[in-house]
Amino acid sequence: MSTSPFTSRYLTGAELADCGFKSVGDHVMIHEHVNIHGIENITIGNHVRIDPYTSLIATGTVTIGSYIHIGAYCYLSAGEGLVMEDFSGLSQGVKIYTRSDDYSGEYMTNPMVPSQYTNVEKGQVVLKRHVIIGSSSVILPGVTIGEGSAVGALSLVNKSLPDWGIFSGIPVRRLRDRSRNLLKLEAEFLNSIGQSTQSTSA
Repeated sequence: MSTSPFTSRYLTGAELADCGFKSVGDHVMIHEHVNIHGIENITIGNHVRIDPYTSLIATGTVTIGSYIHIGAYCYLSAGEGLVMEDFSGLSQGVKIYTRSDDYSGEYMTNPMVPSQYTNVEKGQVVLKRHVIIGSSSVILPGVTIGEGSAVGALSLVNKSLPDWGIFSGIPVRRLRDRSRNLLKLEAEFLNSIGQSTQSTSA
């Protein structure tokens, strides 16, 4: 049987173990068409899937927890560090920046200009447990999104967000509280597989 020219695949655990990650857990699926730079700076937990055409620029430390999905066409620029805690996720086309030029005109821009002429904003981005980011949203440097918060599609996150809210817009604004019922579902799920909430990153 001939192989379809449209066939593509996720790398196997054995293949990923030999790729040079700082560490990689069990049941991790990374598509062969994911672009990764700085693989030695990346720690990945268990039960993680990264879909095709995502770019992960890990010149800083990247920590991806367990039970995480990163949709296709995401761009994660993690020069200053990126943390995704357990059960967080990115829909398709999300962009995360940990460095950003000054757009005011007071300074020059772009990485080909010497740093003494620029004013780059820098800061680690942290997505706490159960955070979900909608398609094509943009997260800017230094942002922490609190546990359980959800960001709607096509949003601009230019500031840190508190726990358990639903946010949307350019820039984001709080729409309402997010239900915490998913915490009960998490506990049921982990109990069904004989695992505690404290061990999901192990």
